Amino acid sequence: MESYEVFKDLAIIILTAKFFGIVARKCKAPQVVGEIIAGLLIGPSVLGLVDQSDFVMQMAGLGVILLMFSAGLETNLKDLMKTGPMAALIACAGVFIPLAGGALVYMAFYGASPWGSESFYRAVFIGVILTATSVSITVQALKELGKLKGKVGTTILSAAIIDDIIGIIVLTFVIGFKNPQSNPVTVIINTILFFIFAIIVGIIIHKIFEKVDARYPHTRRIPIAGLALCLIMAYIAEKYFGIADITGAYVAGLILCSIHDTGYIAEKMDINSYMIFGPIFFASIGLKTNISNMDTSILLFSLAFVAVGLITKIVGCGLVARLCKFNNADAIKIGIGMMTRGEVALIVAQKGLSAGLLEPVYFTSVILLIIISSIATPIILKLMYVKDGSLKEA
Repeated sequence: MESYEVFKDLAIIILTAKFFGIVARKCKAPQVVGEIIAGLLIGPSVLGLVDQSDFVMQMAGLGVILLMFSAGLETNLKDLMKTGPMAALIACAGVFIPLAGGALVYMAFYGASPWGSESFYRAVFIGVILTATSVSITVQALKELGKLKGKVGTTILSAAIIDDIIGIIVLTFVIGFKNPQSNPVTVIINTILFFIFAIIVGIIIHKIFEKVDARYPHTRRIPIAGLALCLIMAYIAEKYFGIADITGAYVAGLILCSIHDTGYIAEKMDINSYMIFGPIFFASIGLKTNISNMDTSILLFSLAFVAVGLITKIVGCGLVARLCKFNNADAIKIGIGMMTRGEVALIVAQKGLSAGLLEPVYFTSVILLIIISSIATPIILKLMYVKDGSLKEA
């Protein structure tokens, strides 16, 4: 592929994503829904106008990093501390109930296997794929609705971050059965060390930013330094601790969420996300989808896989949220907010392919789950907020 071809691809992605985003908004759905559909239409499944080049996928990866950084900036740290214990309980339910549900679906289609067999590990791995939560899509939907800073939004955000950490640990345990070089204990230790590192370094960096912000208020050097911090934290998390880069980006946002010019930084980040990186990321979900090779058996499995993936998150997270004294409406919102799957589910699936725990044919099932959950979640969340009167239907 010639290097200049990416310019054509980027132009098509940005224009179609924004067009369908506007159409979605006119239809009273979040823009992100239209952007995902745009990616599906211009991707290999329908028109084939855009290729999944490495450059486009890397741009999409940067888009989710910036989105998570913005989510961290807009997080109320006091609310986060309050919701932390509840979020941890919700995250545990959001991991283990889908894990069991996914394994049971695989066994229902292909038969139960004895503990320790190859088929048993494949069934467990199907469940592991369902543990992941893609907070980025829910974050964008809640931002559009103006509900990201509330108790429900903060709880979803916190639970999704914890959810992915637990999911990565479970993934390492499962792969450990196939690969002796994978050490689950090391993953747990590295996770703990990362958050210790983030707290210590975060306090120091926060004080530095406060001093610089006081001396040079509302200047462009503040958001530039903030963006650099986001990228560095994402790199350190992935490179040195084995933690998802999106977690590092979110932590970077938390470090800066209470300085004087937090809003100014968020404003500058939103410009980049709105114009280029956000549309590319959400459209890339559709670009990854190719449903031309599906047969009847895989289609039936995929439908069951998607249904269980959505229901187990709503039931598991929603019930625990209710036990944590959220009212019924808010508990359901939390369950719905936790059911999106995205980049983490793809990473888990790719790990399974390389470890021999997942056959390539099931990758389509994962993509369908991502597409359906990514489109359904923002729409249902908006309907929930309209229904309980906390959001006026525009």
